[in-house]
Amino acid sequence: MAMSPDGLLSEAIAYIGMMSILLAFLLETRDVLHSKQPLYLFMMAFGSGLLGIRAFLISEWAFLVLEVVWCAAAVVALVTLNKYGADGENEASS
Repeated sequence: MAMSPDGLLSEAIAYIGMMSILLAFLLETRDVLHSKQPLYLFMMAFGSGLLGIRAFLISEWAFLVLEVVWCAAAVVALVTLNKYGADGENEASS
């Protein structure tokens, strides 16, 4: 059975979001990025934002709440870095 265009878009959103989060995590565990660096936080916010959209589209409410909170935490951390001028480049993750 062929997937509808809406279903295909929903799947693409899910995979792009998942790859963004997993790539950020992989790079962090390999000491390429640190959890307080802007790129890491952007990748986490972007990926969880996309997964939140996907959760909404498929009516997965618990997953939606998880992704909204995760995205908000990453966005708040990014804003905090920018507000206080912290670069986060040399900070190790906890």
